[in-house]
Amino acid sequence: MKLTQEQQDMLDGKYGKGTAYAMKIQVAIGESFGAERMVPITRAHVALSNQEADLWFAEKLLNAGARCRVAPTVNPGFCLSFFESRNMVSPEYADLMQRTHNAYKGLGAVLSYNCTPYIDTNVPNYGEVIAFSESSATPYVNSVWGARTNREGANSALCAAVTGFVPEYGLLLDENRKGNILVEVQADMRNDYDYHMLGMMGKKIGNGIPVFTGLPKHISKEALRNLGAELNTSGAYGMYHIVGFTPEAPTLEAAFGGKEPERRVVITNEDLQEELKKISLEGDRQIDFAMFGCPHFTLEEVKHIAERIEGKKLQKEMWILTSSHVKEMAVRMGLDEIITQSGGFIVPDTCPDQPCWGHLNGKVGITESPKCAYYPQRRGIHFVIRDLDTCIEAALTGEVK
Repeated sequence: MKLTQEQQDMLDGKYGKGTAYAMKIQVAIGESFGAERMVPITRAHVALSNQEADLWFAEKLLNAGARCRVAPTVNPGFCLSFFESRNMVSPEYADLMQRTHNAYKGLGAVLSYNCTPYIDTNVPNYGEVIAFSESSATPYVNSVWGARTNREGANSALCAAVTGFVPEYGLLLDENRKGNILVEVQADMRNDYDYHMLGMMGKKIGNGIPVFTGLPKHISKEALRNLGAELNTSGAYGMYHIVGFTPEAPTLEAAFGGKEPERRVVITNEDLQEELKKISLEGDRQIDFAMFGCPHFTLEEVKHIAERIEGKKLQKEMWILTSSHVKEMAVRMGLDEIITQSGGFIVPDTCPDQPCWGHLNGKVGITESPKCAYYPQRRGIHFVIRDLDTCIEAALTGEVK
């Protein structure tokens, strides 16, 4: 790769060992993908995890003197104050979370602990070159906002934040952002949950950049979040197009760059129903809890839940995971009080794939998110997957059909 003098100086250690280490990794990534140069970024998001490997890397950079040139927002671990006050987390895992907090604070990150920064706190403009990791974030910023990022890992995104540069390859280049799979949606897309299920069609869609037709004219930000999150759960998609909706797909021809699609895929109601059977526990059973917010729930979704349960008592635990920003708004608006009085909790800064949920081991929950159901399985937590209103009703009655 051709490096500028500033980039070469970073690599040579003139900006410190930590920056040199980060630039060495960025150059290696670029060379492995055949990038010709590095380009500057304006934003970053790091999908941190408070686990040993991620923490080792962050502390290594910090101890070598690194500091972020572009302050990244960061993914959630778990909210220490919430779980420690309820004796729900062991000292070992609490220590990992505290060390993670200290490391990223020292590196100069924005400690947002939110997996949906593209909705509220780190929203890019069209054409911005950025470095975003996090499975729901990459397709959203590329597809919905028209910004440009590759599917960064947590560590490569952190290196980009430290150096301020990324190698130019992949989805940063015009020619690689065109669609190559035509996806004709014949299923009834009635609510945001249906976009979760559409995103779970990754195996049928196959590798590439899907171009969706047949979707409603108006699609909510929650539905778009759900679609991208599940596309990256069921496959590995950095981008999609929706004809007449996303900025780089005003027409079918524009979405495909004037070329014919490599293949055509039709998605029906039957496809969605068959996929649900594969990924969800069967219904007609008692549940132990309800969990929402993977990816993090918006204020509108919290408000919807509060309106459905106000004045009622939940029969089962309800955990609603949000950003601290949404939690604060919910407190100010009285939504948190309504949910708490009903027996539920709005939990900020927290992911379902965390050791703080040990009390749910061996239990059966309900959620509207296949991604939420997918990750906690390795911790012995299993889910019935249904639409949001059905999930709320199940928490109120204690059972699901």
